[in-house]
Amino acid sequence: MHLLSMELNGEIRIGLTDEAQLYVIDLKKAHEAKGEETIWPSTLLKGIEIGEDFVHTVDNLRDWVFTQRNSKDYFIPMKEVRLLAPIQRPRKNIFCVGKNYREHVMEMGTEEDIPEHIMIFTKAPTSVIGPDENIPLHEEVTCQLDYEGELAIVIGKAGKGIAKENVMDYIFGYTIVNDVTARDLQKRHKQFFLGKSLDGTCPMGPIIVHKSAIDNPQCLKVKTLVNGEVRQFASTEQMIFSIPEIVATISKGMTLEPGDIIATGTPAGVGKGFDPPRFLTGGDLVEVCVEKIGTLRNMVK
Repeated sequence: MHLLSMELNGEIRIGLTDEAQLYVIDLKKAHEAKGEETIWPSTLLKGIEIGEDFVHTVDNLRDWVFTQRNSKDYFIPMKEVRLLAPIQRPRKNIFCVGKNYREHVMEMGTEEDIPEHIMIFTKAPTSVIGPDENIPLHEEVTCQLDYEGELAIVIGKAGKGIAKENVMDYIFGYTIVNDVTARDLQKRHKQFFLGKSLDGTCPMGPIIVHKSAIDNPQCLKVKTLVNGEVRQFASTEQMIFSIPEIVATISKGMTLEPGDIIATGTPAGVGKGFDPPRFLTGGDLVEVCVEKIGTLRNMVK
């Protein structure tokens, strides 16, 4: 199940796409045509909050559409759709894991910097933008804008003190996040929040893949390209702290809720890791590709 948020005729709609992401099913249109009595959620976030009933409804709508003689009326070519971030305004800050790939730790410091415990920071909800939206260059506040391609977890139900062996029960699915960072702000203020939370520095999408479609999220290829040049390439199996460890640690004293987003860390190859550094400039095209999810594209402007 590959879900997305889109703008259609000035309205935010939930769409269902195929694995190749060639077309979108307008789920609200199908829901109304099928004559369902339930109220259709206005956003994907509200759908996630409904839980498994929402997943079952989407499954049933997809099956119903394919049985209709006029099924093509429910399909929209992807190229005609304006995609939005799957969750345009998260209810909380985006949780982010720092220093979660050994080689990334080494390019930014030394072996002594490899963390013993998970490092968590956050990005403001106002930093979120969707696929194909421009990442602002923010020249008035930074000259060291950097990219960080990451797999992100989307929480599906509320939980606190979640045991590692039960974590997958609390995950709705997965998406892509580009944790764009102002390195100079990060260094100047001796913490991450300001350098991580500039407007437009959390591209997200293009879709959320339900967990049922990804057998092993701990074995996905993550790749970032800048202007077609591969800068980052790794597998999520190289994470220092696994997805179950991440979710269990965050939830020990804090309730995770449906729609919460956790970016799991970035591999080596960020701009600051080069000598000399290769920060983003106006006109750069950044593409973050995660296996089984797709490609998140954004231009710096």
